[in-house]
Amino acid sequence: MKKFLLIPDSFKGTMNSMDFCRIAKEVILRHHPSAEVISIPVADGGEGSVDTFIAAVGGEKISVPAKGPYMEDMEGFYGIIDDGATAIIEMAACAGLPLVGDNLHPEKTTTFGVGQLMADAAKRGCKKIIIGLGGSATNDFGAGAAAACGIRFMDGGGREFIPVGETLSQVSRIDKGGTMPELEGIEISTMCDIDNPLYGTSGAAFVFAPQKGADSEMVEFLDGQLRSMSEMVKREFGTDVSKIPGAGAAGGMGGGMVAFFDSKLQPGIEIVLDAVGFDGLLDGADLVISGEGKFDSQSLHGKVVIGVARRAKKRGVPVIAIVGDIGDDIEAAYDEGVSAIFSINRVAVPYKEARLRSRNDLSLTIDNLMRFTKRLEDIGASPLRCTSKKSPRGVDWDAR
Repeated sequence: MKKFLLIPDSFKGTMNSMDFCRIAKEVILRHHPSAEVISIPVADGGEGSVDTFIAAVGGEKISVPAKGPYMEDMEGFYGIIDDGATAIIEMAACAGLPLVGDNLHPEKTTTFGVGQLMADAAKRGCKKIIIGLGGSATNDFGAGAAAACGIRFMDGGGREFIPVGETLSQVSRIDKGGTMPELEGIEISTMCDIDNPLYGTSGAAFVFAPQKGADSEMVEFLDGQLRSMSEMVKREFGTDVSKIPGAGAAGGMGGGMVAFFDSKLQPGIEIVLDAVGFDGLLDGADLVISGEGKFDSQSLHGKVVIGVARRAKKRGVPVIAIVGDIGDDIEAAYDEGVSAIFSINRVAVPYKEARLRSRNDLSLTIDNLMRFTKRLEDIGASPLRCTSKKSPRGVDWDAR
């Protein structure tokens, strides 16, 4: 085997995707010293997304002064790839939950700093901005980010202000006329891996605000604020974002990105695959190794492993998923292009113990897999590769 692609998600709470790639590459080269091993670590749009993009394709990390969740001064950052053409922004850099510590008040936090990062990238001449939604401490519909980019919000008295989660219902007019001209013509894509609507029992406040510090009464209040803002956007722009899948991401910022910036909400893995030129990297590939912490029925909804498998299947390249836990009802993964799924857990121990041995267990699992591929080479065989686009039930399988 001559070419391997490594493209895992993080094993949350255990190891990040860069750790996975480093360990897997080391083991692969031990068994296949002349092989080409390409590492494409992936993050879901939350904390670590900038670092993983830069690790995957190269680039530069830019530090800029920005405002934090409570409008405090802080140092924000974003990444630039594609020779300065594309900016990668993780909203968690300025509005993330870790930044507030125990001071949990989602009704008062803002995404203003995220907008400052967008503005800086636009002024640097970036032609595309990718925003990663995840790990937010906010519930402001992304209004803070919009305000930082020049969009004006007025209350009933005509006074301009920056809305937060508790004041969205006070917006009586929205003026896009002041949007910074540098943003004109820039393609803005938003990484969003959830399909929650903006409000309601499956919306931003009910599902995510409790982990940001909201009690039941506050959840109801914040949900009402998002409803009010949704109606305002519909009246002002004729855009109904309330039912858009993913509008409830990051305290409603998913909806705000659509309303204020005409952004498209896309599965994170699709944006990553396009950004790194994954389809081209599949040329000549013998095996793709992906993975995530737990592979279950939720993984089938276009997350990393499945997103990778769908692309690889079209090219007949096998995909093996190396995961922590394997849930029930995952058989559909094989129809999507996953050839096999292996758990790294070698012994039945509680998670708090398993996580301590995860790196070594990953190494041993990859070692077992490489021993198998090497044995196939030794006997003159090779892993089977799909050469047909038919459904897997009637697939034509040929040994290359």
